[in-house]
Parts: sequence; C-alpha cells; structure tokens
Amino acid sequence: MMTFPGEEDDPFPADDGLFSETFSQEVVYTLMGEQLKITQVFGANLGVAAPVWEAALHLCRYWEDQSVNLKGKRIIELGAGTGLVGILAARLGAEVTLTDLPLALPQLQANVSANTLSSGWPSAEPAVLPLSWGEDHLDFPSNWDLVVGADIIYLPETYPLLVKTLAHLCKDGAAVYLSSKMRKEHETHVFFEQFLPSRFHVKLVHRDEKQNNNIYRACLRTEE
Repeated sequence: MMTFPGEEDDPFPADDGLFSETFSQEVVYTLMGEQLKITQVFGANLGVAAPVWEAALHLCRYWEDQSVNLKGKRIIELGAGTGLVGILAARLGAEVTLTDLPLALPQLQANVSANTLSSGWPSAEPAVLPLSWGEDHLDFPSNWDLVVGADIIYLPETYPLLVKTLAHLCKDGAAVYLSSKMRKEHETHVFFEQFLPSRFHVKLVHRDEKQNNNIYRACLRTEE
C-alpha cells in the first residue's frame, strides 16, 4: 500500500504525489507466526534507515529455523531502522529496546504503534530510544540477554565505536547476533575478522551464499 504526504488532509490533492520526494510503503511480513505491518519512509532523509534490509529477514528466519525462544528475553536492537527484528521479538514476548539515531525514531515509533495487538504486547511495548555508538552508550544498562543488529556494518569509521558500544552492553553476559550482507566495498569482513574479535569471541552461525549474507553470534571476552 502506498501513501503520500497530504492524503490525510485532502482526499483530492491537486498534486497526486506520484513524483513526491517523500513517500511511504507499507509491507506485511509473516515471520515466526506473526504478521507485522512495517512502513518504510523513503526520501525523508532517513537514508539507510528507511528500508527493511534482507539481513533483517535473514535473522528472523534464522531464529525461526533454530526454534529460538525469545519469551522473557531482554533485547536491545542497534540501528533498528524500521524496527522489524525488535518488533517481532516483542510480539514473541521479549522485553525490547529499539535504538537508532534521532532521525529514525519517528519511523520506529510509528511501526511499534502499528503492530500493537488489540490485547496489548505479550510482555511490554518496545521502548524507542536514541543511541549514537561510542557516544551515549553509557546511558544504557549492561544487563541484556541479547544485543542484535541487522545490516549495520557498512561504515568503517563507525566500527571502533560499535565495538565499544557492544562491549558495554554485553558486560553482564549478553550474546550478540549480527546479520550482515558481506560487502567488500564497505570492508564488512574486516569488522568481523579484526574489529569484533578484538573484544569478542565470534562465530559464524549461518551463511546464505545466494544473498551473500552472514549471521554471527558473539560473546564478550572475559578479562584474563
């Protein structure tokens, strides 16, 4: 379903919006038995936060294939974008915090609201909070069960900041799941082969050759 700015105010706008700079697209995904309505806002300066990336779908399907039980888990999603992964986890009973840069938060909050069941959330409504890696990570606790991210490894200058943030969030033993398209031009492999292993034990748990997508599980190294 496509909607365009102005439609809510004027059912017959002079400009039909077909060439509008900003438009939204709602897609319904069925994952792990849940139907999620996810709106993606394009052209609103959201950039990479706008779409649902394949890596997010890969992570959800991996959890399904592994029969992962998320009920009661405390989960924080980094670079959540549309919030697909975290919202699915919340619908399955997890206590979820969705984070991204401030610009992406309205889209995240809208998707949380759109996926609230009439009976409410099984555990709690996902929290939506700003988090800039390496800057305000200390404002967040370290007592998570899972830290997740989908296609957030693409800017080499952010790699040290992300590792620093992950190390703080995982101090109390959280496991990390990162699903990434392995882009040579972004040196994605360098993050998983050099940056992340500097602080974490890292294991490749799934690879999709066709989509060139890897899923890694990582745990913080204990001080020796």
